[in-house]
Amino acid sequence: MSHREPHAATEPRTGEVMGMRGCESAAECRSHRPGHGLHVMQDRLATTTASKWIDAIVVDVDDEGFATLADFGGEEVRRVWHHDAFGGTLVLGEPVALHGVYGVLARGDERHSVAFA
Repeated sequence: MSHREPHAATEPRTGEVMGMRGCESAAECRSHRPGHGLHVMQDRLATTTASKWIDAIVVDVDDEGFATLADFGGEEVRRVWHHDAFGGTLVLGEPVALHGVYGVLARGDERHSVAFA
C-alpha cells in the first residue's frame, strides 16, 4: 500500500464575482468559460441556431458586469454577466439579442459570451 502525501496548500487567486478565478483584468483574460471570452465554436453554434435568439431590451447594467434584459414580449426578465461589464458599451433601453442556449449577447455587430445569473 502506498503512502499518500497531503497536497500543498494553494493560495487563493484574486478575482471578482461569477468565477473570475485567476483573471487579474479583463484585457488579460484568456478563459472561454461563460461570461469570459467568446469561443469561435460558441459563436458558430449560436449563429447556426437562429431560432434560439431572444430579442430583448437592456433594463439595467451595473459596474460588476451584470445586465438585466427584458424580452420584447415583456413576459420574462433575464440577468446575465460578463466579466468586463460589456466594455461599457451597453446602454439602457437599447435593443439586444440573447442566445438562450449558447450564452451569447449580440449588440449590433458585437458579440459577448455571457453567464446566466
